[in-house]
Amino acid sequence: MRWLILLFLLFSIPAVSPAQNNRVLFLIAAQNFRDEELLITRKMLEEGEFKVVIASSSSPSIARGMLGTKIKPDIPVSRIQVEDYRAIVLIGGAGAKEYWNNSLVHKLLRQALQKGKVIGAICIAPVTLAKAGILKNRRATVWWSSSIDLRKALKHYGAKFVDKNVVIDGKIITANGPSASEEFGRALLKLLQEGK
Repeated sequence: MRWLILLFLLFSIPAVSPAQNNRVLFLIAAQNFRDEELLITRKMLEEGEFKVVIASSSSPSIARGMLGTKIKPDIPVSRIQVEDYRAIVLIGGAGAKEYWNNSLVHKLLRQALQKGKVIGAICIAPVTLAKAGILKNRRATVWWSSSIDLRKALKHYGAKFVDKNVVIDGKIITANGPSASEEFGRALLKLLQEGK
């Protein structure tokens, strides 16, 4: 009789699909990711009880931030399975341009969009979203200054540039740089919590 009860309990517990988990993937550059964009955003999500997994082209070697942070990524880009995560977040910094023309990352972002995942990008990383084709006819922001103006890149790929720190369009969140890290983290957390 106990075996029957155990079998009943085992099969009556709903299976948790990977899409229902609390894992969020952060993609960072091998060199020169922006430290505070990673650290502040990760801290906010972890305080919200989300598990952050870090991927990089440097894996298994150490990735290095522009301000000196050293971190060992959890997985290489080649092992990312979109369905395992609630969100994919691209961290900026000068090194983030390594993903601008990365066809694998573009494919993963398009899969994430099709599967209804939350997608985030900060600093210069929204250019990767634009080149992947997922910002077409969507509002977005990006880093810009007198020395680098990436607004044209977003517009070229069909995005509608908005001059704000953080812009949300559906499940896509973009932010314009390190000073927006906290606001970006709050917006991501809110969107993830709303989707539970």
